[in-house]
Amino acid sequence: MKQMLSEASGTVSSKRVIGFLGFMALAVTMVCNSFTTLDIAPAPELVTAVEYITIGALFGTSLDKFMEKK
Repeated sequence: MKQMLSEASGTVSSKRVIGFLGFMALAVTMVCNSFTTLDIAPAPELVTAVEYITIGALFGTSLDKFMEKK
């Protein structure tokens, strides 16, 4: 698990951790909403915000691999 969240140098990447935690939050929310009624579901805006943060974190990690470091 630590290797999956680490960069090539071996240090843990905060972007990968945030992306993974956001993914887990979305997955748990989706599973919980499958078994509960709609009146206790989180606000759609909150789910969308977590989705955008997760996409941004994972996109930033991918972007770092292709950009040249100066």
